[in-house]
Amino acid sequence: MSAPTEALDSDAGIVQFGTGRFLLAHVDALVSESLASGASSRRLLVVQSSPREEGKRKARLLAAQRRYPLQIRGRRDGVEIDREQHVDSIDACLIAAEQWQALTRHVVEHAEIIVSNTADNGFEVGTDSSLAPVPASYPGKLTQLLRARFDAGRDGLTILPCELIEHNASELLARVTRLARQDGHPDAFVTWLETRCVWADTLVDRIVSAPLEPLGAIAEPYALWAIQRRPGLAIPCHHPDVQIVDDLGPQSMCKLHILNLAHTYLVDRWQRADRPVEFVREAMQRDALSEPLRALLDEEVLPTLAAELPLDELERYRDGTLERFANPFLDHRLADIAQHHATKLERRLRPVVEQAERQGRRVPGLIDALGGAN
Repeated sequence: MSAPTEALDSDAGIVQFGTGRFLLAHVDALVSESLASGASSRRLLVVQSSPREEGKRKARLLAAQRRYPLQIRGRRDGVEIDREQHVDSIDACLIAAEQWQALTRHVVEHAEIIVSNTADNGFEVGTDSSLAPVPASYPGKLTQLLRARFDAGRDGLTILPCELIEHNASELLARVTRLARQDGHPDAFVTWLETRCVWADTLVDRIVSAPLEPLGAIAEPYALWAIQRRPGLAIPCHHPDVQIVDDLGPQSMCKLHILNLAHTYLVDRWQRADRPVEFVREAMQRDALSEPLRALLDEEVLPTLAAELPLDELERYRDGTLERFANPFLDHRLADIAQHHATKLERRLRPVVEQAERQGRRVPGLIDALGGAN
């Protein structure tokens, strides 16, 4: 389908690539709450950019109604929460393959921030070119859109990737500049990308357990959107769960080596017990599964990580993690967490074991979960 040339009826300052339920329940919900409180004014233009027909169907629904329910269910800070809110931060929604020229004009004229969550392989370029009529990859699309803004003499944008990739903004910048050079864009454009655009690493965390039909989602109360401070950073919204930090290291360490580690260790115990339950919340009700997890965190993990972070901060994060695991409303399947289990053991547990060894600390539970290796 040829791209229409008319401008969108929107001046939204945030352009979001992705229509998945995580973004709808996390970024879009935080922006909505910030708007409702009067703390910010930027709204969202949502872009559907994959070839999936289901994604296009959702995009058309979002374009038509732009408002959807979000059910927040669980506990936070000891308080049980079960409420429904309506997210209304979306100003417009379009399909990149069908409205590319309109998207390009919007990025040139109105965009201030670009947000994305394009899945685990979203930064892959393959044989794509930023010179294609509509590039297939996200880095290809972003390169072409930013080139149009550069050619118009506009200043750079803030780029906030939310993909769960370490150093996500740095990695995305590397892909975009490599593609720009490969496709023969001028050196001045590459310099503009590197010096006039703000590429800020982020870390996001929220369990979004299920979709609502035809639009919406169910999510836990906990939410975190940590954004690394950069000169010239444009902040998408102001919300207690949006943290602008000098260093993402502490948040990344806690997420990977407490929350993710605890999930993987729980799966290890669950597998050895012949998978007696289905959900994380059910495992937390079984002493044979939950007590070894708590002991591992208290006796091995937190004392080891305390060489890097204050123990009281680690204990608060541990308490929040266990509260999230016990969420009575959350159907978080252990079988889903068990996917790629061997890889997760190495990534989540092995670094803590190695750090403990450097400290001369014994961590038999972690070593046992790794199969007895040290």
